Amino acid sequence: NYIVPGLIAVIMMVIAALLTSLTMARERERGTMEQLVSTPVTVPELVLGKLLPYFVIGMIDVVLAAATGEFIFDVPLRGSVAVLMETSAVFLIGALSLGMIISITARSQLQAVQIAMVGTFLPAFLLSGFTFAIANMPGPLQAITYIVPARYFVVLLKGIYLKGVGPTVLVHDALLLVLFAVIAVLVAMAKLKKKVAA
Repeated sequence: NYIVPGLIAVIMMVIAALLTSLTMARERERGTMEQLVSTPVTVPELVLGKLLPYFVIGMIDVVLAAATGEFIFDVPLRGSVAVLMETSAVFLIGALSLGMIISITARSQLQAVQIAMVGTFLPAFLLSGFTFAIANMPGPLQAITYIVPARYFVVLLKGIYLKGVGPTVLVHDALLLVLFAVIAVLVAMAKLKKKVAA
C-alpha cells in the first residue's frame, strides 16, 4: 500500500528524465536541428509537439500502474481517480519540461542521459520520501528535498491513495506542483527560443 503511490512518481520521473532528455539532443546529433528551425513552427508549438507523445505515454503508465496496484497487489485507491489523474498530469507536464530543458542544454545524448539520471531521477528516487522517510534524513538533506518536485507529488499520491483526501486538504502541495510545472514550461520555451535564435 505504501510503495505503489511512490512508485507512480518514480515511473513518471523515469519517463520524463530519460525520454524527453534525448529529444533535442538527438536532433542536434543527427543534424536535423537546422531543418526543424527552418520550418514555420513556433517555439511553443515545437515544445508542445515534443512533449505531447511522452505526456500520453506517461498518462497511460499512470493508468497501468494504478490498475496493477488495484487488481494485482490489492492496493486500494481510497481517493478520487479524477484527482489522481489531474495531479499526475500537472506533475508530468513539469517533469517533461524539465527533461526538455536538460535536452536543450546538453551537447550530446549521452550527456543528456547522465544529467537526467543525476539531476532528476536519483533525487526523485532518494529524496522524495519514496525510499526513505524525509523526517529521518539529516537536516541538510531535508532542506534539499524542498527543491525536489517529486517530494510534493509523493505527498499528493499518498494522500489520495492512503487517506482518500481531496485537493482541498492537499492544496499547498498541489499549488507548489502547479508552480513547478509553469516555471518548467516557461524556462523550456525560453531556452529553446534562445537556442533557435543562436
